Amino acid sequence: MLTGTHSEAASYEFTTLTCIPGIIHYNDTKIQLLDLPGIIEGASEGKGRGRQVIAVSKSSDIVLMILDASKSDGHRQILTKELEAVGLRLNKRPPRIYFKKKKVGGFSFNSTLPLTHVDEKLCYQILHEYKIHNAEVLFREDATVDDLIDVIEGNRKYMKCIYVYNKIDVIGIDDVDKLARQPNSVVISCNLKLNFDRLLAKMWEEMGLVRVYTKPQGQQPDFTDPVVLSTRRVLG
Repeated sequence: MLTGTHSEAASYEFTTLTCIPGIIHYNDTKIQLLDLPGIIEGASEGKGRGRQVIAVSKSSDIVLMILDASKSDGHRQILTKELEAVGLRLNKRPPRIYFKKKKVGGFSFNSTLPLTHVDEKLCYQILHEYKIHNAEVLFREDATVDDLIDVIEGNRKYMKCIYVYNKIDVIGIDDVDKLARQPNSVVISCNLKLNFDRLLAKMWEEMGLVRVYTKPQGQQPDFTDPVVLSTRRVLG
């Protein structure tokens, strides 16, 4: 509906079997949307072609997690767990931990504030498990053990995710209000075509997109063909 591209839909789950690409036209911009097959519990281990689906997700700028508003929040937890198992971190920023492996010099541990989750001994033990004996570690926030492991692994991807609750036309208004108030969430109804404008605006906002209009020297600005940039990439 957003792209004008046909993707199989039905009242039952897992109707999308292949990646269906489409283009969204919004704010004088073309945004590519990939409709991916649903993933199941165990997808991170390869079940249901889960690894291929997740690999495509990793190459995207944002994830839209489509959820059934009429069902429990367990689906959201399962999907988040499967994505985290393969190194995707949703709606999180990289931990403020400086880590550098060295060839010699032993182990150096410092922090700029009191730590409640990790101390020098625990950090050393974790590095030892990775067979790292020469390294410099500096904590700039009260990070957790999982944060430290993510930094050591060095292959995590931190992505924005919008939780899109569909089928709000079959639940009560109080339940709709509760879902809409959750962080990073948008409620829609594909059946009634409700709230698509809010979803598009949220996508634009979370991707940090801005339109830049060029002005050739000695001419009027060109307001017909903007250059679209990401503030996250420009500003770092």
